[in-house]
Amino acid sequence: MAEAHPFSDKFWDERETWSRDRLESEQLAALKRQLAYVGANSIYYKRAFKEVGFDPAGLKSFDDLSRLPLTKKADYVASVQRQPPWGEFVAAPREQVRRVHFSSGTTAKPAPQFWTEADLTRWADNYARGAWSQGVRPGQVFQCLFTYTWFVGGLGATAGYQRAGAICIPAGSGETERQVHSIYEFGTEIICGTPSFMLHLAETAAKLGYDSAASPVKRIMVGGEPGASIPATRKRIEELWGAKCYDAYGSLEFQTIGWDCEAQTGPHLLEDFAYAEIVDPDTGRTVPDGERGVLVLTHLDKQAGPLVRWWTGDIVSRRREVCACGRTHGRLINGVLGRGDDMLVIRGVNLFPSAVEELIRSTSGTTDEYRIIVGGKLTDAGGFPTGIRLQVEALSDAPADLGQRLSGLIKEKLQVRAEVELLAPDTLARSSHKSKRVIQEPAG
Repeated sequence: MAEAHPFSDKFWDERETWSRDRLESEQLAALKRQLAYVGANSIYYKRAFKEVGFDPAGLKSFDDLSRLPLTKKADYVASVQRQPPWGEFVAAPREQVRRVHFSSGTTAKPAPQFWTEADLTRWADNYARGAWSQGVRPGQVFQCLFTYTWFVGGLGATAGYQRAGAICIPAGSGETERQVHSIYEFGTEIICGTPSFMLHLAETAAKLGYDSAASPVKRIMVGGEPGASIPATRKRIEELWGAKCYDAYGSLEFQTIGWDCEAQTGPHLLEDFAYAEIVDPDTGRTVPDGERGVLVLTHLDKQAGPLVRWWTGDIVSRRREVCACGRTHGRLINGVLGRGDDMLVIRGVNLFPSAVEELIRSTSGTTDEYRIIVGGKLTDAGGFPTGIRLQVEALSDAPADLGQRLSGLIKEKLQVRAEVELLAPDTLARSSHKSKRVIQEPAG
């Protein structure tokens, strides 16, 4: 990028401090340019704009964006099926594309996403901005524990922390014991990975005779799962490592969406990279700041795989007052509260797994590993859940009434019946990537 970075010792980019008026003015101008580009170069959006009679040149305000349809994952997958293997969203000539990453493919065939050289530079710069806001500085040792196999996180984190000046060890998410030894051997000051892996890594360190709280690690960036924005999970990771734990939120489609700063008051949106709408999941209408809704994003600066009104499915709540750190970009209070399709409905009560995690990890006597089981015997005649079963690993010195205490807390705080099964430590499988903590069983 043309701008010199860092902008100052505190801010990576001056755009982080733009006034709200200037930020929104720049967003609207960028949105007009981006929609004109997309409408001219993306097969999918050229057709979509024509179907609703939308002319990007006629965009006058952010409200005009609501005239365009939402873009959902099913739309993207269908476009790839129509024109395999690239699909209809790619907007840059093939000779300008430099990178392809893929979705996980857990619910459908993996779908590709694309980057030009300029996109890759912007991606790294956005990552560096987040790292800088968390206190990362040149010469510090960074060990990346995100996987590099097909997953988008590892290469993005490595490029970003390198751009911020860190000494990078691209370790990946395997060989947990070697990871621990490397932290102590090379004096690793910053690590990143999923919250599940951070907990597992500390557990492994203890088994190897290390005290993780006395390690050289001072900063931990976590992503891929709710974690650092769940107070009890953040507290647990910070206590285990004697380090600050920061939330980072991204996706295949938008990579870096939001980052905790050192104030840890909720991930800052990168509002000069993507325009954010928070909408009611039922009506699609914008909700006021402070209310929960689904995050919808539109690229303002993407060439190869730009998206317009992308339905993330993530439930969030936004605030746009200036943060204590001085940054003016909006924040996602409490991070991602959950995915709309992850929400459980138990006897009419909306239950996010993250709320259960908060109660488990704020209760002493557990190893941090648990599973939520829905269905099975806890269903009514119509096959609908009447409660949840919890499998929770208990420490050897856990209180005898731990199961009753957890069950009571969930009933009191979440208004949901829970049957708790206590398991011995190391019963449940650990994950170095994204843990599967909700298990659906057939009614019976």
